[in-house]
Amino acid sequence: MPTPPATTDGLLLVDKPAGVSSHDVVGAARRAVGEKRIGHAGTLDPFATGLLVLLSGRATRLLPHLPDEPKVYEARIRFGTETDTEDLQGAVTVEAPRPTREALLAALPEFVGALQQVPPAYSAKRVDGQRAYKLARAGAEVSLAPVRIRVERWEVLELHADDAGRVREADVRITCGGGTYVRALARDLARRVGSAAHLVALRRTATGPFHVRDAVTLEDLREKRVALRPALDALPGFPVQTLDDAELEKLVRGIDVEARVDGAWGALVRADRPVLVALAERRDDRWQPRVVMREA
Repeated sequence: MPTPPATTDGLLLVDKPAGVSSHDVVGAARRAVGEKRIGHAGTLDPFATGLLVLLSGRATRLLPHLPDEPKVYEARIRFGTETDTEDLQGAVTVEAPRPTREALLAALPEFVGALQQVPPAYSAKRVDGQRAYKLARAGAEVSLAPVRIRVERWEVLELHADDAGRVREADVRITCGGGTYVRALARDLARRVGSAAHLVALRRTATGPFHVRDAVTLEDLREKRVALRPALDALPGFPVQTLDDAELEKLVRGIDVEARVDGAWGALVRADRPVLVALAERRDDRWQPRVVMREA
């Protein structure tokens, strides 16, 4: 019988399938790892698939420092109809002509850079203390304020058009900052070209330096075929400094130590093996511990 990993502190990448919630995946991870403390770097809608970045145990303390941008998504946009959820699970609310290839490609540059985006009514945004999607499901009118987002890049992977050159579906890859709703990008792009659209597929392939190709499946979690990656793997790109025994004892008591590598932040590890002891912030020539991974 598979056994839980020896440590419950670490990084776990999961490839979420369609039809389950991110909360379901977190629950499966808790059972697989044997740890209640599981944190995530952004959820996915139930219809979406792809990368969930999870931290377990004491590693959850690293979440505020996790390099989790940009996000990379692959999506299929269907033109001609808009739905109340802005995806394939909703009811059609608007019908409009499909756009031409030329109009669609000409409009894309307007959706790159710093943008103001109105989140979908069916989203986890809060309205008067309640989730917007709960209000929308109850039939309430949901009005959400625009939020600032950033889109770095659109890549058109394939356009599926009819004989008249009208685009039925577009396969795209979008690189963007956190907090971006790809459903809303598709909605606004279609409206800009006098059409309507909704998503029929969405997959997150990357979050910062983490990629879905390195992820385990939900079935792996359910069968407990998982191995947590070391907590240090959650901090790629951070300068690493090893500690001698005296420094190790100081760090776990919250006492600063000498900084011997460059950088504003440093990952401090044991001298005998690369196990993360603390994430520290530089103050002049000293490391001030901000996240300590073991008890004194």
